[in-house]
Amino acid sequence: MRHRGGLAAAVIILAVLFVAAFGVAHANISALPEPGAFETTLAMKARDWYIRRATRGVLPPAPTKTAASIATGRTLFGMDCASCHGQNGRTPAPIGKAMYPRVSSLGSHEVQQMSDRELFWVIKNGIRLSGMPGFAHIDNDEQIWQLTYYVHSLDVHTTVKPGKMYPGATSLKPTRQTGTGDLE
Repeated sequence: MRHRGGLAAAVIILAVLFVAAFGVAHANISALPEPGAFETTLAMKARDWYIRRATRGVLPPAPTKTAASIATGRTLFGMDCASCHGQNGRTPAPIGKAMYPRVSSLGSHEVQQMSDRELFWVIKNGIRLSGMPGFAHIDNDEQIWQLTYYVHSLDVHTTVKPGKMYPGATSLKPTRQTGTGDLE
């Protein structure tokens, strides 16, 4: 009886190893083709889970969100982020379009639904194997918060008021409140 159970386990293990070896041998790791829906969904779910887990810890206190802090964030964005995310943050630059995973529009629902804490963590720490660098060694915490506020000002559902605060700015009216007290 023991031999049958051991034999069945060995067959299952060999089958799994064969499938894994076949997948590795035939996998295309090129960043040129668009990833499939399954791969994208799996990668995004894993990314979101890790970010939520990471933001449970202590983060530096957020300064007050003001028009001046958003304007400073916009300047920092032009220096730190625009080469991939594009000057307006909504239309990725050619290098961002060529990356895998592709650079998201920062005005998209996917990005805008992130809390201030989550977005701060991503900007500060980056996301390994995604092309998103961490800026902790480049910008200080206050600058990273200013970038966070600027990125949240790119929400496609806010009203653009050119000339009111600074060119290309969006309304400072919060679009939602998170459960953590962060205004987004």
